[in-house]
Amino acid sequence: MFVHKVDENISLKIPELYDAVEFFQLTDSSRGYLREWLPWLDGTKTPEDTREFLKFALKNYAEQKSLTTLILYKDEIAGTAGFNSIDWTNQIAHVGYWLGHGFQGKGIMTKVVEALTGYAFTELKLNKVEIRAAVENQKSRSIPERLNFVNEGRIRNAEKLYERFVDHVIYGMLAEEWNK
Repeated sequence: MFVHKVDENISLKIPELYDAVEFFQLTDSSRGYLREWLPWLDGTKTPEDTREFLKFALKNYAEQKSLTTLILYKDEIAGTAGFNSIDWTNQIAHVGYWLGHGFQGKGIMTKVVEALTGYAFTELKLNKVEIRAAVENQKSRSIPERLNFVNEGRIRNAEKLYERFVDHVIYGMLAEEWNK
């Protein structure tokens, strides 16, 4: 099993199918909070739905198309973060993340995204890490801003969240900027 230690309390691990029940429980208990910004929640109704997602994530990891990790905080699943896609041709990783409601405000996600960004540049030898977030999602936007990612612009109606469209802000970090 792949585990990457971020600090004494936080680790990232490649999910295993036996994680589906605990991961679903976290998703379900945070559903109202997460639904504001994540369009897939209504399609995740059972642990089996989460198990199918994990199968898909593991397949994409094996094919080097993405990297999904579970965030462990004091050995408890706290959320997920990773590269939703890896564009090997252009050497870009697209980061996505969410934390369960009870894990907010501890600095977990900033440390996780910092670790993933470093991993993208040092281990995967990519040139760019990109993060997109809804314009109104200040919590999500604060992560790349804290890590000095560059605001590269806004895409109008970038995503449909249930019955509304939201604009996205794109943040980018280049390997040469990170290494400074």
